[in-house]
Amino acid sequence: MADSLLPILLFAACALALALGMLGVASLFGPKRQTAVKQMAYESGMDPIHDAHRKFDVRFHLVAIAFLLFDVELLFLYPWAVAGNATAGIDAAVAQATELGIGYSRGLVFIEVMVFVGLLAVGLVYAWKKGVFKWR
Repeated sequence: MADSLLPILLFAACALALALGMLGVASLFGPKRQTAVKQMAYESGMDPIHDAHRKFDVRFHLVAIAFLLFDVELLFLYPWAVAGNATAGIDAAVAQATELGIGYSRGLVFIEVMVFVGLLAVGLVYAWKKGVFKWR
């Protein structure tokens, strides 16, 4: 048991030593002048001069939602792109479902993926209508 934990403990010790070493080097060679501008709080790319309850422009939230939409799309569709074609992705999904004892067919997996892509298309149309992609 101890022999199997030794590589993990050695890795953790090396990672800790490296992190502490980097912090030590940064504090030794880093800038030490503190100015009023450096001490000022910085939030969301705006100087905190006004009231904290000031409303953001709705475009900020729409851009954030569009980013999440396409980020999730990339996360789920990337394995299909790596597989080279959609049928390889379907075969992998069916094989995984078969291993779990779930009765999936190729057609059902394909329909699920098309529903997912359709929902993403609805999100794209919504963002387009709201003007998220217009440069202002």
